[in-house]
Amino acid sequence: MALRTLVKISNITNLSDARYCAGMYVEWLGFSMDTIALEKFSEIRGWLAGVSIVGETEATDLTTIQSLVEAYKPDVLQISHPELVAEAKTLGLPIILKLDLAEGLPTELDGADYYLIEHSDPFIHLDTPTLGYLDQFAFKYPTLLGFGLNEMNVLEVLKQIPIKGIALFGGEETRPGYKEFGEMMDILERLDED
Repeated sequence: MALRTLVKISNITNLSDARYCAGMYVEWLGFSMDTIALEKFSEIRGWLAGVSIVGETEATDLTTIQSLVEAYKPDVLQISHPELVAEAKTLGLPIILKLDLAEGLPTELDGADYYLIEHSDPFIHLDTPTLGYLDQFAFKYPTLLGFGLNEMNVLEVLKQIPIKGIALFGGEETRPGYKEFGEMMDILERLDED
C-alpha cells in the first residue's frame, strides 16, 4: 500500500490519529511542540515506526526553537516565520516553512526544503484563480497544500498543480482510544494506490 503523494498530518494530539495515519503510510506526522506536553509526545512517538516526526512551532526566536528541537528531537522542523529559515537551517533538520495564503505569498523565498501553504479562512475553496496562483508558486517552490482539499477534489488538484504533497489536520478523540476520522480518512483512502 502506498499513497499517491507525500502526506503530512498536522497537529497530532492523540495516539489514535498517529497510529491510524502511520498505518495508512502517511509520511510525516506533525506535533505542535508549543502545545503538546513532552511526556505525552514521547508516549505517542514510542508507538510509531516508519514515519517521520515533524516538530511544529510558531516560535519567533531561534533560542526557543533550538530548545524545542533539543527536547522533542523531531526529524523535520516546521516554522512560520520566513526570516528564521536561514538560522533554523543551522539546526541540521529539513525545514518546512508554513505560509498563510490570506496574507499573500512572498515573491522570493530561499532556504526552506518545503513550503506549506495554508489559509486562515476556514471557508476558502480552491477556485480557478487560486489554483492558478498556487500553480505558479508550486512550479517554483516545493509546495505542500494544506487547505481546500476534500475527497472529491484531491486527485484533480494533484493533476492540476505540481505540488509535492498535501497537509491535513488531526483532531481530538471523542474519548481515549475512540476517534471518528471523517474527512481525513476519506482523503487518505482516495489517495491509496491499492
